[in-house]
Amino acid sequence: MLHDTAALTGRLMKAIVRSPDTIITVAIMPIAFLLLFRYVFGGAIQTGGSNYTNYLLPGILLIAVASSVAYTAVRLFSDTRTGITARFTAMPIARSSVLWSHVLTSLVSNAVTTVVIVGVSFATGFRPRAGLLGWLAFVGILTLVTLALTWISVIPGLTAKSVDGAGAFAYPLIFLPFLSSAFVPTATMPGPVRWFAENQPVTSVVQSLRDLIEGTPVGGDIWVALAWTVGVGMVAYVVAVRKYNTAR
Repeated sequence: MLHDTAALTGRLMKAIVRSPDTIITVAIMPIAFLLLFRYVFGGAIQTGGSNYTNYLLPGILLIAVASSVAYTAVRLFSDTRTGITARFTAMPIARSSVLWSHVLTSLVSNAVTTVVIVGVSFATGFRPRAGLLGWLAFVGILTLVTLALTWISVIPGLTAKSVDGAGAFAYPLIFLPFLSSAFVPTATMPGPVRWFAENQPVTSVVQSLRDLIEGTPVGGDIWVALAWTVGVGMVAYVVAVRKYNTAR
């Protein structure tokens, strides 16, 4: 399985290398949001004295991940509709390697996009205080989130009726950080919106990443974030595999 997955992942990565506009397009919108909030809205937003770029970055990265996984759905949809997926499943290779190659390609492309965005954020005042363990935990949580959202993207990639439908699932995921503590403290929000923001998964993920960046003690948010991420990822994985198996 590992050899088959590596070969199929190499095929997808070659396509991205030949057409790097995917990574560039994914990075542009989050970077635009970073600059907009940092230099236009930042002066009017009070975050308790913390570095606002540090405050912003976790939410910006989640938007980048949500944007990127839409392309995973589109790539899988394209392979399915052109018959490439069916051809692979008829070959003497591990069936699971077809899906895992798309998932691993998503992880690699998101890692590249993340490095680009973090690099830009340093130019806008990003000053992390995390130590080595903090950074490892930061990367680990962001990887788990990427993995969970990627498995969600596999479902429309297999079931959508059009290429637009395959990518459209990501719109709510991109919008969700705006209804969280990603850009402003939830205490400034009106009652119903505040309740939703404080109890949806993005807020716990963002707060955990923010604490790790700042090098401050991570509270119970990290366990809530892990529970949401692992739970959603496992459900998405089971549904995606079932859809894949019943489509043969």
